[in-house]
Amino acid sequence: MPASESYLESLITATPQEGRNLAIKLTRKSIGAIQTAPEIHKKLRTDYVEDTAQLIASAQVIPMEFQTIALANNYWKS
Repeated sequence: MPASESYLESLITATPQEGRNLAIKLTRKSIGAIQTAPEIHKKLRTDYVEDTAQLIASAQVIPMEFQTIALANNYWKS
């Protein structure tokens, strides 16, 4: 990946809220990396945007990313 595409300099964040925001970003970037065809991505979005089960399944990735970030930050304890 070229340096201009780098979006993750560190897992270290100042607060849990920043960690959660990073977890959401990582989740979105992962989905984008898996489904790279814009036309298919757009079609799939219309399929799942009103499907509660698919939205919940997608959201379940965020806590896994957050757990990784929390561990990297030693759970924000000094």
